[in-house]
Amino acid sequence: MSYICLLLSGAALLINGLGLLGRVPARDSGFFNLAIGALQLGIALLIASAGGTGAATSAAGIVLFGLTYLYVGLSSVAGLGSAGVGWFCGFVAVLALGFAATSAARDPLTSVLWLSWAVLWTLFFLLLARGAARLTSVTAWSAILVGTCSTVLPAALGLTGVWPTDVTAVIISAVVLGVLYSVAATVGARPVQPVAAARTPVTA
Repeated sequence: MSYICLLLSGAALLINGLGLLGRVPARDSGFFNLAIGALQLGIALLIASAGGTGAATSAAGIVLFGLTYLYVGLSSVAGLGSAGVGWFCGFVAVLALGFAATSAARDPLTSVLWLSWAVLWTLFFLLLARGAARLTSVTAWSAILVGTCSTVLPAALGLTGVWPTDVTAVIISAVVLGVLYSVAATVGARPVQPVAAARTPVTA
């Protein structure tokens, strides 16, 4: 996936996580998501036009992220509700497992990242499509901690040309992401005031 798109996703996940915690107004995060989604779809189009299997795979992953942010933005700005976004997140979570499986052999770190995103999108699915309001804070902190670390840090590594491929780095990455999810679950267990579903800024 494009490193620029990873940076954009990190920003969107941070804002959406803060939105779930009530720190960013839904309308503000909505317009931000619209901008991020539009940029990512534009980048995906440019990558796809380059041709080749690798380009198509990268573009497909970016499209999933970009459409999610566009859907989130429209839902927040137009007050469309969150059920549709939630079911789309469930769809993306399933596809993320597929991306993780197909990239395991050639790029194990990317596989680990896709697995972490599958978990994150599953949380959004449970919160928004299944009405699991008790997961609001856990999902928010997962987006802030796991979402930003699994996008911004890999983007920085890729942009500096030091993308890790050794097994040790991959294992460390998996452990760190697992720990961050545990921290998010612990911090998110604290009682919070539920956010209205129709105004919930969602995802990834």
